[in-house]
Amino acid sequence: MWIYLNDKFVQEHDAVISVFDHGFLYGDGVYETIRSYGPRLFMRDQHLSRLFRSAEAIGLTIPIPLKGWADILHEAMARNNVETDRQDAYLRITVSRGAGDIGLSPALCPSPTVVVMTKPLVTPASELYENGVHIIVASTKRNLPSALPPQMKSLNFLNNILAKREALAAGAFESILLNWEQHLTECTISNLFFVADGRLRTPSLECGLLDGITRRIVIRLAGGLHIRVEEGRFTVDQLYQADECFLTNTSMEIMPVSMIDTKKIARGKPGPVTLKLRAQFLKARERFLEPIRSP
Repeated sequence: MWIYLNDKFVQEHDAVISVFDHGFLYGDGVYETIRSYGPRLFMRDQHLSRLFRSAEAIGLTIPIPLKGWADILHEAMARNNVETDRQDAYLRITVSRGAGDIGLSPALCPSPTVVVMTKPLVTPASELYENGVHIIVASTKRNLPSALPPQMKSLNFLNNILAKREALAAGAFESILLNWEQHLTECTISNLFFVADGRLRTPSLECGLLDGITRRIVIRLAGGLHIRVEEGRFTVDQLYQADECFLTNTSMEIMPVSMIDTKKIARGKPGPVTLKLRAQFLKARERFLEPIRSP
């Protein structure tokens, strides 16, 4: 695997960073994940803009200008043989504070560390889309937004990892995290939607969750289909009574949920609103891809 490290591409065995890197020592950094459909990146500019917003939120200057990223990402795809019509790609950008002496001060790190990793995208099995997935409500709570704002994608991911461990222990696909007021927020790597009383509902950003890029697309698509969308503060009991439920993120798109804890949803199969939105997403997907690049 070819990996972009700081200012050049190196082979995987040469892609090493210092043990004094503050991303390793303190989780001081930001990241973003992007996918492609064939050779074209999905919502490229939106993902990159969010990366820069996250970095700005922690006072981290990304050394590569915004306009320089497209070429780096596509070279990473080409070097790893995933820039083809037959293969979708997964890309991970990590920017840490960089190497510096032990201590919390950002001033100890003279320059950030930039890493881009690219590999073939592995999507969930088709059976999961056909049958829906089992998710649980985690005992782990979402971080207080005033302590760690959810709108920045930082390397501090232990909160999500603890909830993921709960899902794995329960044999579930995902975990839902509640906030400090026992309201629904999001899952470990996905946003949450459910259908109740003829409305598509999703937790509001004020509950303490990431404004997912696919989340925004689904809300827009629902409006185009004249499906009423309600963003608000919702409880677990309201979720248990839902007619349908699904998850969204960049790599898995729209994933139906058939069971929450021990409660069967939509008779254990994807519901009609979920299927309609998924079909509309697939139909509209071309609109969200970057322009075809010239040879």
